[in-house]
Amino acid sequence: MKHLGHGIVVTLSSISLFGCVWPQPVPLAPGADQVKITRNAADVASCTAVGNIDSRMTGIPTQIPPQMQNQAVGLGGNVILDTSVVGTTTTGVIYRCERSTNSSR
Repeated sequence: MKHLGHGIVVTLSSISLFGCVWPQPVPLAPGADQVKITRNAADVASCTAVGNIDSRMTGIPTQIPPQMQNQAVGLGGNVILDTSVVGTTTTGVIYRCERSTNSSR
């Protein structure tokens, strides 16, 4: 009977922990869906830099673009040059570009 109680506690603890770390979708700020992300420096050659992104990843990698797009909108940018290297840090430069120079991934 002792072992059964221990198993239930472990199972419930696992479920609780899983629920705590499950990432929630990152909502986009108004206008963030219009922010383009590029890895090609030529796409931002004639643009004005307005800020940087240098943050630790929190959650799954697919949530990083929405976080970056929200930050860009907050700084008045519309294109992000993603300079990230595979690892745990997301880096980039936020630019304000004329709409005709925007590039998608």
